Amino acid sequence: MGQVTLTKEQVYGSILGFIVGDALGVPVEFKEREWLMKNPVTDMIGFGTYNLPPGSWSDDSSLTFCLIDSLIHNYSNTDLSQRMIRWLKKGEWTPYGEAFDIGRTTEFAIRQLEQGVSPFKSGGKGEHDNGNGALMRILPLIFYLKGVPMEKRMEVANEVSQITHAHPRSLIANNIYIELAILLLENKDKYDAYEEMKQIILHLYTNTSFEVELKHFERILKQDIHTFKLNDIRSTGYVVDTLEAVIWLFLNENSYNSTVLRAVNLGDDTDTIAAITGGLAGLYYGHESINKNWINQLARKEDIFDLIERFFLKLEIPSVKK
Repeated sequence: MGQVTLTKEQVYGSILGFIVGDALGVPVEFKEREWLMKNPVTDMIGFGTYNLPPGSWSDDSSLTFCLIDSLIHNYSNTDLSQRMIRWLKKGEWTPYGEAFDIGRTTEFAIRQLEQGVSPFKSGGKGEHDNGNGALMRILPLIFYLKGVPMEKRMEVANEVSQITHAHPRSLIANNIYIELAILLLENKDKYDAYEEMKQIILHLYTNTSFEVELKHFERILKQDIHTFKLNDIRSTGYVVDTLEAVIWLFLNENSYNSTVLRAVNLGDDTDTIAAITGGLAGLYYGHESINKNWINQLARKEDIFDLIERFFLKLEIPSVKK
């Protein structure tokens, strides 16, 4: 991979894009698509599902902040694990001091960590442990891993994921997202990035022990997911459904604001899908493309900006990726 020069616009755009998407989706999480077609979200609203004020973000952002904080402090999976425990137990990096909207697989894994289980063994490995709870917190790695050889990128991404989600399907999904995002980080056109990502992932996993899992990603890797109709796209918390929805949304909309609003209005896992999609859209369209009123309403906005600034400054130190 060529040298990538990070800009504040990319780092701020991606992370704020993620958080804003999360906050837009929180009030209508679990609402059905049919209901949202009649009552679409068009702006930042509050209350709803969790009865929280406008700008409230969920575990998606909380765990993303935990990863950013760990990367700032010279990441290790042990350090990240401890931050995740403090989030669950003490409300660290929550909007109002208490964790909420916690996925089953994620909570079980963190309880395992609390009991002293290694972060290399804490994550769910079963067929039913393929929710989107690792995919939703993996985004900051694209900046940390810039310029790192492919094998090392996969190793670190898998390590971060397997703290909670260790099934090969989840690991592949995370690497699809990371590789697509890194190509966008190189300022590639989004359709070109999508096509290149497909070739990279197929090359990485063909003739490996993970190859059997590629059948679950055929609509992304062997077809053109953006050509599918709305009714073909499922917006559930299953990691494959989530990834398909995210890429479909990103490729079919032409601005940050329209992308995240459409993500929310797909229904079901609204906060997570809008967050993950918003991370790509914010990276691609930039910080300035995000509705400023939405940013200004975010809970703990000053803390968020401080964290992003410290992350950006850390990323400028070459040793961060060793």
